[in-house]
Amino acid sequence: MPGLRRLPRSTPEEQGVDPRALHRLVDALVDWPELHSVMVVRHGSVVAEGWAAPFAADRLHELFSLSKSFTSTAVGFAVSEGLVGVDDLVLGHFVDEAPADPDAHLQRMRVRDLLTMTTGHADDPTERVFATADWVRAFLAEPVEHEPGTFFVYNTAGTHLLAALVQKVTGQRLLDYLGPRLFEPLGIEGATWQQSPSGVDVGGSGLSGTTEDIAVFGQLYHQDGVWEGRQVLPGGWAAEATRLQVENGPSPDVDWAQGYGYQFWRGRHGSYRGDGAFGQYCVVLPEQDVVVVTTSGVGEMHGQLALVWEHLLPGLADGPLPDDRDGRRLLTERLDGMRLDPPHGSPTSPTGHRLRGRTITFEPNTLGIRNAVLETADGHDRLTVDHEEETVIVSVGHAEPVLARTSLRRGTPEDVLVSGAWTSPETYVLTLRFVESPFVVTATATVSGDDVVVEGGFNVAFGPTAAPRLTGTVVQDEDVWVG
Repeated sequence: MPGLRRLPRSTPEEQGVDPRALHRLVDALVDWPELHSVMVVRHGSVVAEGWAAPFAADRLHELFSLSKSFTSTAVGFAVSEGLVGVDDLVLGHFVDEAPADPDAHLQRMRVRDLLTMTTGHADDPTERVFATADWVRAFLAEPVEHEPGTFFVYNTAGTHLLAALVQKVTGQRLLDYLGPRLFEPLGIEGATWQQSPSGVDVGGSGLSGTTEDIAVFGQLYHQDGVWEGRQVLPGGWAAEATRLQVENGPSPDVDWAQGYGYQFWRGRHGSYRGDGAFGQYCVVLPEQDVVVVTTSGVGEMHGQLALVWEHLLPGLADGPLPDDRDGRRLLTERLDGMRLDPPHGSPTSPTGHRLRGRTITFEPNTLGIRNAVLETADGHDRLTVDHEEETVIVSVGHAEPVLARTSLRRGTPEDVLVSGAWTSPETYVLTLRFVESPFVVTATATVSGDDVVVEGGFNVAFGPTAAPRLTGTVVQDEDVWVG
């Protein structure tokens, strides 16, 4: 089951890590909103680990673009098995999907160019490609303005083509192909991968795994593909995939401008990493023999990574450090105390009593929400929302959130914790925390007489985070009614 421990545990001092430096790192990371988990590995042993409740060691977490490094790994296996070569022409594998008259640049695009984000596109075509029903055909139909191999542009759709390539040459989706080759040797269980409309794993994102799954993946690469004495990765692939393959605008102070490998970023301090949107990190520091993993829901990733350099690096020593029980106690208390609480407030209010069971009708809105009813039942609230496509009923916890399964966010069922509270006599705050992803939805309803205004949105998003404002009116004093 997910959450299996595979790495040994150690005190920080035994591995030459100052526990007070780790405490400062965790403190700084927690000060950023929505740290979900952190794990630090030194010399192959976990020296710090923590999950902010309700996140936990056995919960999967969406990895976003950290998935790309796993896709690259699948390509490495396919190369070692003679099914594809990094210098193969892309169109040689996609003859049926190619445009009728491919331009010269597309004809010269190689698998290597997909791996290194140097496909030759002038801008990232992913949004346009993913808006279609056939992502492979759409990608190959995009204009290629530059000579492949000469121009770096971050390109998630290009990674999807790698996923499609692996599926084409192996007859298996990425998840199944990696199963016996990578996941089983590393003890990764229960991983999931979202798919395209045509049934190909997304590749550039969509993989979900646990914190320790990410850590063992990073440790495997750090150990040159060897796990428990066995060569799991093809010999030499780890070094080739993580070395500087292409420049992308070198700058001494920016971790995203230190070059790129095969779906791995190069970073400062000799590091390399897989990383995903909103703070999903697998950072490997080969010279320091360190792997750092975080899962998060943060919007500004640069600062989060900078905290690792600021607080962890000064705390590393070449040999064991003297025992520091007080330092370990501070670290343990900080890690054990990580939690993300629902909104604080009262389970009810005079306004809540007045609204109980009454229908709020909303003016026409782009969200398609028509009516809502909030009522108290069995010690928690029940919220009924009448949407133009369906009626949704959810239980809402007070001090303790209520676990529900919903397909509202991405079309497939996922766990969400729902909680609500009256933070003032006229203000009700509803929180939906998607506990296998970075996302939290907050909706704040302000009541003035019979007028209701609802404002809110996501904590992070690839576009605007604010949801459209809803304006409604309390229309009746009857039992629950929607329709």
